[in-house]
Amino acid sequence: MLEISKIFPKQISSLILKYNLEGLEEIRIRANRQILLKFCDREVIIDYFVSKDEILQILQVICDNSIYSYQSQICSGFITIKRTAIEYGISGDVVLENGKVKNISHIYSLNFRIASEVDGAGRKILEYIVDFDKQTVYNSLIVGPPCSGKTTIIRDLAKILSDGNERIKGMTIGIVDERNELSAMYRGIPQNDLGLRTDILNNVKKNIGIEMLVRSMAPQVIIADEIGNAEDISAIKYALTSGVRGIFTAHGESYEDLEQNPIFSKMINLKLFQKIIFLDKYQLGKVKNIVII
Repeated sequence: MLEISKIFPKQISSLILKYNLEGLEEIRIRANRQILLKFCDREVIIDYFVSKDEILQILQVICDNSIYSYQSQICSGFITIKRTAIEYGISGDVVLENGKVKNISHIYSLNFRIASEVDGAGRKILEYIVDFDKQTVYNSLIVGPPCSGKTTIIRDLAKILSDGNERIKGMTIGIVDERNELSAMYRGIPQNDLGLRTDILNNVKKNIGIEMLVRSMAPQVIIADEIGNAEDISAIKYALTSGVRGIFTAHGESYEDLEQNPIFSKMINLKLFQKIIFLDKYQLGKVKNIVII
């Protein structure tokens, strides 16, 4: 966090560092608004109103004083900060050209999302995901509400399955990291350790990335966070019917939630998943119940 603080003007940094930042998930900076620190179980409002000039100053630091060179990332709405596992979200006036985002001007707010690695988090559900006898994984959907640990778990699962351990041989893993939250990729180098045998596609829609990985990288297992678009159905079906196993996550709290969602209802009816694992709402990473399809 001290390294991150170098990005902010001195006055903002000193205010943030007054707090215990353990478990910090987001730092929200908005023009003419107070600073917001978001933890899983609480929020802290810092009574300091950030100016538009300070937002521009922060943006210049993040972009190495060359905002133009980061234009393509800015158009996607986020930037991964150099040497830190942070994703930097942007909002402001969106400039469109021929139906595509050309620029985001008059930046209004910045969101620093901390992609934390928790070594061993995936071990909590490894026994539900892996068929140790057959040395493979079950096609699985991990479901939970915000702050239930979905992203943290599959990040660690990828590393465990990729490296292997005393119970399972290492597998070739393909990760579609659409928002760069799993790998924290910076200039082609993942800043989070996702394992020895892991290939990553980031900044690409999941349905496109899944098909690209199957065709080009021959993964044994594909992992993707937060599926849920109609386009995802055909891509996941394509991968699973090609002999590739899949581990995915989705927002929700119960099987009934999934049944009421037309996308997930269709996935269930197609029997794309062998197991649906529901995480506890109140205890990070704890399995609440499992549905076997």
